[in-house]
Amino acid sequence: MTSSDPIISVSGLRGIIGQSLTPLVAARYAAAFAAELPPGSVVITRDGRATGAMLAAAVTAALQAMGRKVIDAGVAATPTTGVLVRELEAAGGLQLSASHNPAEYNGLKLLSAAGRVIPAAAGAAILSRYSSGDLPWPDHSRIGSAQACSETVEAHWRLIRRTVDVHLIARRSLSVLLDANHGAGSLVARRMLEELGCRVKILGGDPNGRFEHPPEPTEENLAGVFAAVRDSGANVGFCQDPDADRLAVIDENGRYLGEEYTLAMCVDHVLRRRKGPIVTNCSTSRMSEDLAAKYGVPFQRSAVGEANVVDKMLETGAILGGEGNGGVIDPRVGLVRDSFVGMAMLLEAMASRDRPISELADELPRYSIVKTKITLPSDRVAAGMDTLQRHFSAAACDCTDGVRFDWPGKWLLVRPSNTEPIVRAIAEAETLGEARGLCEEAAEVLTRP
Repeated sequence: MTSSDPIISVSGLRGIIGQSLTPLVAARYAAAFAAELPPGSVVITRDGRATGAMLAAAVTAALQAMGRKVIDAGVAATPTTGVLVRELEAAGGLQLSASHNPAEYNGLKLLSAAGRVIPAAAGAAILSRYSSGDLPWPDHSRIGSAQACSETVEAHWRLIRRTVDVHLIARRSLSVLLDANHGAGSLVARRMLEELGCRVKILGGDPNGRFEHPPEPTEENLAGVFAAVRDSGANVGFCQDPDADRLAVIDENGRYLGEEYTLAMCVDHVLRRRKGPIVTNCSTSRMSEDLAAKYGVPFQRSAVGEANVVDKMLETGAILGGEGNGGVIDPRVGLVRDSFVGMAMLLEAMASRDRPISELADELPRYSIVKTKITLPSDRVAAGMDTLQRHFSAAACDCTDGVRFDWPGKWLLVRPSNTEPIVRAIAEAETLGEARGLCEEAAEVLTRP
């Protein structure tokens, strides 16, 4: 892979506009997607980035050239796209978004007719066709059409509304500060929060892609939002990434709770009401695993990646799943990470228990996570993983995705990158020092001469 190549995963691609992602790349990839879909229309949406309209034009042309009817829903969140695909009975969906990447990036995220990120096998077939250039362009008599879809909010909100007690939340008249950061999240969020009777202040509510801070909702990037939550007297601060599939939380005191706590607090809330299996990926905090044990329900870990989490949820009949990046998946709404689902659940938890968000977070099991990168040539990865397994032989070992080692109260995951000569080491323990020590020990073992 060179700097001029887009980064391709099982569910889509992303790259820098004008370098690794050009209209030609986008059109070719969209055509490969269309060639692998069953008959039917394709929904297109975008996350508000300034380059989204340009890419949408290229992608629309490619899909029409492949004989598809294109339904352009304009700016919308990724979970909303999943809902629209099902609502409009489309063959698939294509979200133009680079998720949490900076403004110079954009990308294409692929959704199946089920309104979910496409699974690995389907993604592999699309990548093979994209790489080979085997695109069966139809003749002029079978060129597709395009139409606009102007109503993108109602169907999504209708599904969320059925999962929470709207009147209970509204009676509390909670104050919410939402940082949409000029992504797509404000469109559904404004309607939902107002319908839930919240007093709402939105930062970056115009979805124009002019991010006021780096778009990944991490503690460092959100530092300027903390005081805004505290000074506004909000009961909670919600922070989204540009395509609104991730949610970070700030408590009423301006304390960053982060993304790992989003899923864990939602798991706790759901399991207080109904019992059923829970699924997270293998790099997510063990808080959710501890909560599943507390409530006596099955818990399963999947490989990293939203598509893998959804596969495992379907396999186990999970009532809730997600990833530690703030992505909550409620199958009653859709099989996509959904920041709006997370917000509604947390507001209901605060209202039903009459507790501030800070207390809901503080009663959860407490761990510290450290995430590091270790430089390692690709030809040394296999031997390095074997060495790690011998070195940590006393731990329970799981090779679902990379190698994960589990001990009482702590774990370490080491995964090779598909795009860089590195491995990623993630550790969680009861103290920050212990978690950091696990990552450092893994680095020492892997880089021995």
